[in-house]
Amino acid sequence: MPDSIPIAVLGASGYSGIELLRLLLRHPQANLVAVTSRQLAGRALSDEFPRFRGVGVADSLRFTAPEVSALVQAGVKVAFLALPHGVSLQFAAPLLEAGIRVIDLSADFRLRCAKRYAEFYDHEHPCPQWLDKAVYALPEWRPEQIRTAQLIACPGCYPTSILLPLLPLMREGLISPEPLCISSMSGASGAGRKESVPLLFCEVQNSLRSYSVPVHRHLSEITQELELAAGRPVPLSFVPHLVPCHSGICSTIFARPAAGVDAAAVGEVLQRAYRSQPFVRLLGENRSPDSKNVVGSNFIDIGWSMDQRSGQLILMSAEDNIGKGAAGQAVQNFNLCHGLAPTEGLLNI
Repeated sequence: MPDSIPIAVLGASGYSGIELLRLLLRHPQANLVAVTSRQLAGRALSDEFPRFRGVGVADSLRFTAPEVSALVQAGVKVAFLALPHGVSLQFAAPLLEAGIRVIDLSADFRLRCAKRYAEFYDHEHPCPQWLDKAVYALPEWRPEQIRTAQLIACPGCYPTSILLPLLPLMREGLISPEPLCISSMSGASGAGRKESVPLLFCEVQNSLRSYSVPVHRHLSEITQELELAAGRPVPLSFVPHLVPCHSGICSTIFARPAAGVDAAAVGEVLQRAYRSQPFVRLLGENRSPDSKNVVGSNFIDIGWSMDQRSGQLILMSAEDNIGKGAAGQAVQNFNLCHGLAPTEGLLNI
């Protein structure tokens, strides 16, 4: 077994950062040597998050300000960026120039096109020269590129739940060129750990609402990856919803199958694509995923159904938005980068 790898987590105080810490503190090959947060600098990790008391280095390790020079001095080899969009890119380039591999959980390097980034994120990308050096790191689809990449852009939570069911079918031409319709539901943790009136308990509890209609930022990376797989433009509508739970994502995709495609053909393609992928669980035809079965894990459950009355293929998925949709996927990519089993540190559920 290889020596443990010195790692740092930047922005360790958000929901994805907390989940990342939970996984890395127990990971047999991860040596957590630095956690950063400007607001929490000087506090012990276990003081801020008592759930980590007595776990690994949590009692002795203290938050520090995010200084690249200090991370280099600490011997960091891999930096996880659990920072807000627009903040990660301020640290990625200096870290990369210092020889530190970057695994970014934000959206800052997911898009290949700087023009598309500006369209969806309302400002120019400050370092577009890094966009074509980053790997859009969906581990089931780009394992070879991820293994050698220095800048790893982890997919968003909604895109992961949508791309994994669709990509094999797009690649093999089982979906017609007609517009896709996608409805997704996410727990409130997807909005981040921040003070916000719409996210207060009394605002979210016993309520359900759509948001960011008709354009959610994740639409950009969903479209990018589907078009790469299909080799053609892919029109789609995507409507996300906020549901009154802490975490979990359920996505339902409505697509028109190509001529002659039935449910059996869909199942065969998905089985072929994912039979060796430990975190993709195919439930089968007419079986609906349930978010309670994936929350707290790195699994994604996928089901499908053919609606003969409307001629629609219905694809369904469920995942944990801060697990497979963020921190778990980042650790899965970390494992790929270092020749570890993809499940290393990810099966403690």
